[in-house]
Amino acid sequence: MEKNYLIKPKGFALLKDWLASYRKHRVLFLMLIPGLLYFIVFKYFPIYGLQIAFKDFNLVEGIWGSDWAGLKYFNMLFTTKSFFDVFKNTIIISIYQLVFGFPAPIILALMLYEIRNLAYKKLVQTISYLPHFVSWVVLAGVFTRFLSPSSGPVNILIKTFGAEPIFFLGDNRYFRATLIVTEIWKSIGWGSIVYIAALSGIDPALYESANIDGANKIKKIIHITLPSLTPVITIMLIFAIGRIINDNFNQIFNLYSPIVYPTGDVISTYVYRMGLAKMEFSFTTAVGLSKNVISFSLVIIANAVAKKVNDYGIW
Repeated sequence: MEKNYLIKPKGFALLKDWLASYRKHRVLFLMLIPGLLYFIVFKYFPIYGLQIAFKDFNLVEGIWGSDWAGLKYFNMLFTTKSFFDVFKNTIIISIYQLVFGFPAPIILALMLYEIRNLAYKKLVQTISYLPHFVSWVVLAGVFTRFLSPSSGPVNILIKTFGAEPIFFLGDNRYFRATLIVTEIWKSIGWGSIVYIAALSGIDPALYESANIDGANKIKKIIHITLPSLTPVITIMLIFAIGRIINDNFNQIFNLYSPIVYPTGDVISTYVYRMGLAKMEFSFTTAVGLSKNVISFSLVIIANAVAKKVNDYGIW
């Protein structure tokens, strides 16, 4: 049987298809370049500096010239009481945020979905989105004045009812709650976008069938809306669990003070003070690396559990 030597290799065919796709969508490929550069410069290139965690880093000698220290700074990390204090604060604040902050955008999306007046719905959506675009530097000044124990509107209202004013940003009893409430207020609108998009994809025929069966609003939410949101909620929950070890540095740094360090000092602010003020670069790099490893592990575990429970996950 004569062989056909004109048959092109499979790899060549794939390359030809890729080049054809590139020529057809070259504008879209060019639009990828800024995003790729961002990740290369700010995400992948800094990985080179992680070796500082395993060295006695010296600014003069540089990364390559500094002596290796092995796991010295990781041992310091797990034997330093101050780190365990900020670690505990980070976990507590993140769990509060997960319990109270994670459901908030879902609830807002469900409420907006039930609004039939389109003009009013768009107005509410726009107002709820606006805080996301305001910097925490600006909001810190707003909340400092708004929650002031002497002249803030909140405390003026509290004093009107005969109660003592509350120093929300300077009292350890209220600081964590203040962080949670202000974070929800800032992010609830923006966080609801993904759920609103998922709600728009629900088949209206399901609700029509439920109306025929005599289902009320609550039953339709329980049996149609929430099950339809389950895949999105699961994925967002996995990401939220992965962020438990993280914290909102911009918010906490602009709102806290030494008075509330016992309850408000978290890993990122601790790293900022130790790294820049005390120049403990190796120690703070070890802290950051450990935090990222824990976050990655939490994502893996949360995804595995989600796949077991409802067969939805990131991969």
